[in-house]
Amino acid sequence: MNKSILNKEIQEFIQNNMSSDTTALVLKGTTFPQVDTLEIIEQIEARTRSEKKLPTWFSSKNIYYPNKLNIEQTSSEITAKYKASLVGGHSLIDITGGFGVDSYYFSKNIQHVTHCELNPHLSQIASHNIKQLEVKNISCFPKDGMKTLISLNTPFDWIYIDPSRRDDSKGKVFLLKDCLPNVPHFLELFFKYSKNIMIKTSPLLDLSIGINELQAVKAIHIVAVKNEVKELLWILERDFTGATEIKTVNIQKESEDHFDFYLNEESQAVADLGEPLTYLYEPNAAILKGGAFEILAEKLQLNKLHKHSHLYTSKKLIDFPGRRFKVEHILPYNKKQFKRVIQVAKANVATRNFPETVQQIRKKLGLKDGGNDYLFFTTNLENKKIIIACKKV
Repeated sequence: MNKSILNKEIQEFIQNNMSSDTTALVLKGTTFPQVDTLEIIEQIEARTRSEKKLPTWFSSKNIYYPNKLNIEQTSSEITAKYKASLVGGHSLIDITGGFGVDSYYFSKNIQHVTHCELNPHLSQIASHNIKQLEVKNISCFPKDGMKTLISLNTPFDWIYIDPSRRDDSKGKVFLLKDCLPNVPHFLELFFKYSKNIMIKTSPLLDLSIGINELQAVKAIHIVAVKNEVKELLWILERDFTGATEIKTVNIQKESEDHFDFYLNEESQAVADLGEPLTYLYEPNAAILKGGAFEILAEKLQLNKLHKHSHLYTSKKLIDFPGRRFKVEHILPYNKKQFKRVIQVAKANVATRNFPETVQQIRKKLGLKDGGNDYLFFTTNLENKKIIIACKKV
């Protein structure tokens, strides 16, 4: 950590060049002998990425940023704040502390937080920023979190773990045992020091695989922001043997959609099937990740269009954790009939349980993206391909 970066004139240069072409800056160079130009570029790029993701850090003075990859990998303030709402008590140890965003928010609900980060450079950065943010109840250890937990040899109300994948390949199924730390292997050790464990994982982790690898999974929080699933939070409680609760949340600008259910409820629920009625409902991404396909219909007293379509319908409008639409037309998937009835040049197209892609449909029907019309291409209860034309409620 080059503390010269915090000099007033360098900080002003960073702030004044937030929208500058960094490539041009590299070629031009800077006139600060105590700081390399690439170090300044790194600060500009990381700070730029923090503007929306980490507004508290962005708006504070003398914040030191790690490289942009660390910023990309850290929790957003939105998701960190949600995590913090799930904990309480006297003490929490964050054994994979990183940039410290999660620890910062935990410190608002926990009396004392222990932040561990194996990378001494990143630990130093986190410690510096915590002081700038005037937080007094976080202790930073530039050490391996597992070894710190053992050496402190003290009970904690919570242990928080954000394991990193050894394999960086994206889109593939992965196991918790293939991450660092190997949480399933060390569960007995973790439970020795705390009754409560929170594990953050990528949305790519399959719920059933994670449950099979872990023990005492009391709840899984599926956290989406603006209908994009950002992370899974696994809440483990020592000696817990009950049913696992799935808690879904979709955090939007001014509201949150929640839908909770137990896994055994979903396996026992049977949704009523029916033709599209006055209103159509599309579940948010967190619910779809959670697999609440039957229990959603049962709890909200809705009909499903097809067992595999995951679209729902009702005569009367209800509050719903997802998007709501007023149905205007229902017709078979036929180009001539579509042109005759719908007569739009552009629309928002979505498919559910349909053999063609959105791109194929757009090309076939000559549709551009956008506008106020919504078209769902799906399969009804008679296994016929249909188009449902809607307006958003």
